[in-house]
Amino acid sequence: MYSLGVLLTPILKREQTSLKALKGRSFAIDASIELHRFLALIRKPDGALFTDQSEHVTSHLIGLLSWTSRLITEYSMSLIFVFDGPPNPMKQKTMEARRRARQKAEVEYSEAATRGDYSRAWSKAVMTGRVTGEVLSDAKRMLTLMGVPWLEAIDDAEAQASYMAAKGAVWAVGSKDYDSLLYGTPILARYLSIAGQEFLPSQRRMRRLVPELVKLSENLEELGITREQLVDLAILVGTDFSEGVRGIGPKRALSIVRRYGSLEHLPDETRRQLPADLDDIRNLFLHPNVLEAYSLEAPPPPNPEGLVTFLVRERAFSQDRVTRVAERLVYVYKHRESGLAKWLN
Repeated sequence: MYSLGVLLTPILKREQTSLKALKGRSFAIDASIELHRFLALIRKPDGALFTDQSEHVTSHLIGLLSWTSRLITEYSMSLIFVFDGPPNPMKQKTMEARRRARQKAEVEYSEAATRGDYSRAWSKAVMTGRVTGEVLSDAKRMLTLMGVPWLEAIDDAEAQASYMAAKGAVWAVGSKDYDSLLYGTPILARYLSIAGQEFLPSQRRMRRLVPELVKLSENLEELGITREQLVDLAILVGTDFSEGVRGIGPKRALSIVRRYGSLEHLPDETRRQLPADLDDIRNLFLHPNVLEAYSLEAPPPPNPEGLVTFLVRERAFSQDRVTRVAERLVYVYKHRESGLAKWLN
């Protein structure tokens, strides 16, 4: 089956950490991952999304405002959000699989809500979030008003974020998925969550999350493989761009890569199950299409008046809440020694 991010958990060394230990670090954040997270978790008891009086979805804004402002003001983190560009055509089958899963969940949510089974309805609702054009534009607008920089990738946001981390523009990539390691980020920071939990729809329960770091060079050394071989391993398991080989999980894939060196040397029976566009998939990870000459000047300071106008007057947020967040952002902006310019330039 097609992967929703490559599955590498069983073979990777992950170092547990804390937000406090990451204080002052800079991160390129995979915006799509976070928007999906907020659309999944920030819902009413019956599973419905929060909206304003005009039915504009606000769940993602609620989460984004609180999470981003706290990472900046309480943990002195510097963040830049990277948004996906147009989806790569090679990702089409994965996108279709996600669409079918979302449609199925929408039907099951409606059925459960109709019969008053709100526990089941909520567990299905978390799988129905859609990152629409309005969701994206509202998120970008709010980040700008908060004084938080963002950019749009040519293709995959994780590819762009990883490029920035590899070049030293940021300390790490902030994302849940391991794909960033395939794209070459030196450090992947997972679960930068304030709440420290996520919902597992299949089990209908919450699980505790602890921030963790995954370091590429350390893992490659411990696994005894190169980054190119890690990409081959991922192709065997399954990526967003291709199906994996049936019956091969991460541990078996590691054993195969160690034994044969590269996919070209696999036995004929296994090699016939590999995608026809194998080299193209490799290149997507090893030589991704990224903005190399991006320009990130220090963003304008937070705009409290603009933030109130947008969130309070247009999206029905509490004025006291928005004003408090804006005041904290302005304070941090003014008192940070070199502002954001130091790490952006």
